[in-house]
Amino acid sequence: MFLRLTIACCLASISAAQDIPQSATREIAAAANEFVATLDESQQGKLIYDFRDEAQRKRWHYFPPGMFPRGGLRVGDLAERQRAAAMRVLAAALSPQGYEKVLQIVESDEVLRKATRRNLGRDEYYISFLGQPSATEPWMIQFGGHHLAINITLAGAQGTLAPSHTGAQPAIYELEGKSVRPLGRETDKAFKLMSSLDPAQRKKAILGFQIRDLVLGAGQDGVTIQPEGIKGSELSEPQREMLLDLASEWVGIQEERVAQAKMDEIKGNISETWFAWISPRLADNESGKQERRKKKRRLNLETRKPGTGMMLGLFFWISGF
Repeated sequence: MFLRLTIACCLASISAAQDIPQSATREIAAAANEFVATLDESQQGKLIYDFRDEAQRKRWHYFPPGMFPRGGLRVGDLAERQRAAAMRVLAAALSPQGYEKVLQIVESDEVLRKATRRNLGRDEYYISFLGQPSATEPWMIQFGGHHLAINITLAGAQGTLAPSHTGAQPAIYELEGKSVRPLGRETDKAFKLMSSLDPAQRKKAILGFQIRDLVLGAGQDGVTIQPEGIKGSELSEPQREMLLDLASEWVGIQEERVAQAKMDEIKGNISETWFAWISPRLADNESGKQERRKKKRRLNLETRKPGTGMMLGLFFWISGF
């Protein structure tokens, strides 16, 4: 019997874009243009949308493409050299850790395809650009499929990774004799922080309702929610460090120089960051054993910059059934 295990995270941000070193912007644009150069005219027409195309901008989801059609080029339709060039775009735009996470998520879907014989797997991911790749003008990279949506907007020296979604189904699988947990670090760090809270802190952090779906998922771009849980100012210094470390698992998906700027922003506003938890169980993760239980949990992290309305939101959902 195949046990379905899913871990998912949505990252939504309405904060100002982060400054990007010019060298990083050029490297990302160069990789993208090299990919475009491998395509014929018909393929380029499918890949590149107008930067102002709001319908395509919002065309992301965590459902498989068969349930939610994507725009752009299907990875399975690319020649091997084109596929390699497409992945080099992601490697340039993401940190090594973020790129590895994407590869592990895609591989988890391949494991699911083999186990279920459904129309899933490595071939069923899509890549598209909004606008022409440029080191100076605005443009956007979209890459996604089942349980994965990467949306990277670049505008000269500024950029953001939002909204984006990382998930894994199965959450744990074997590859070349090794156990792989694409979002295992997030899971372990969340349980570590939760286990550090005293009873009074837990009472504030735990929200008293059941989770049925992702918060701020697909189709809710730009929506904000009321902060809930325990505020960073009510945590001890070691707990705030754990909270910051937990946030880095999502922020760190971005190209390292971009991620550092965002982490500096969060660190400067850690007292205004909220941590919330929804779960029927509170036991320690025990090196991933909790991921195997048939339960649902949600972790919310929100950072608000006082007086500005600026916010970074991280929403983490684990389920197994």
